[in-house]
Amino acid sequence: MPTTPPGWYPDPSGQHGTRWWDGGQWTQHVDGPTVQTGRPRVPDDVPTDTVFVWVLALLPLIALPISLLYNPEFRYTTLEPGGVRTVDPSSIYTPQYFVLQVVSVLLYAAEVVLAFFDHRALQRRGVVRPFSWGWTFLLAPILYLIGRYVVVRKVAPGRPMWPLWIGIAVTVLGIVLGIARVVTTFQQVFS
Repeated sequence: MPTTPPGWYPDPSGQHGTRWWDGGQWTQHVDGPTVQTGRPRVPDDVPTDTVFVWVLALLPLIALPISLLYNPEFRYTTLEPGGVRTVDPSSIYTPQYFVLQVVSVLLYAAEVVLAFFDHRALQRRGVVRPFSWGWTFLLAPILYLIGRYVVVRKVAPGRPMWPLWIGIAVTVLGIVLGIARVVTTFQQVFS
């Protein structure tokens, strides 16, 4: 009949890191404190959705109508010598274009700040190691929202995730409108 060989194994009582198994029984020899690797649960009466995460999920709705304000009318010019036909840059770089660029940078900054405040609010509500707000720098709010709710589901299972679902819907809407806009622009350029 096989037996477990003597050695250091995780302490079955959970009070210490490891405990010596002599091959037949646990001894009093322990090594190290318990290392908690998981996250403790958040009490049921502590909300996990903040005003910051709601604004973060809905913020791209501001960008969608603003992006529709920019409608370049492509004018073409012929460059001499050689008669090469090209797009006139002044038909693309209009005041609306620059307003759109400034608004985009401001919205991007707002997304990063909102993720930071949401991260800090989660810490204050007892969430240990919430998802890092720094990920917002990479892919705007959707990456932060997904990562945030992965962590929240671990510490507060069963809670609704409406900001995440709304954020995903807004992102999909933006992608569909963006693709439609690109197709329209290419049709205008090549017609």
